[in-house]
Amino acid sequence: MSLLINETCTACDACKPVCPNEAIAVGDPIYVIDPFKCTECVGAEDEPQCRLVCPVTDCIVDHPDYRETREQLLEKYQSLHA
Repeated sequence: MSLLINETCTACDACKPVCPNEAIAVGDPIYVIDPFKCTECVGAEDEPQCRLVCPVTDCIVDHPDYRETREQLLEKYQSLHA
């Protein structure tokens, strides 16, 4: 499943540099995650790095429209880094 940055984002820029897939971009007014690039860090890390560094609790949540299994996320990661 992809992640989503909600309206509580403060645009602090902590999440963007830690994304292994470059899925996070500056939006207006908050940062956005490209669901076609987000793998929740499957394939690169044990847990989503953006959530670890985000200073706002519950700012980065599961995207309701993009539900994927761990295997699908790994396949997506491998295709992005092939």
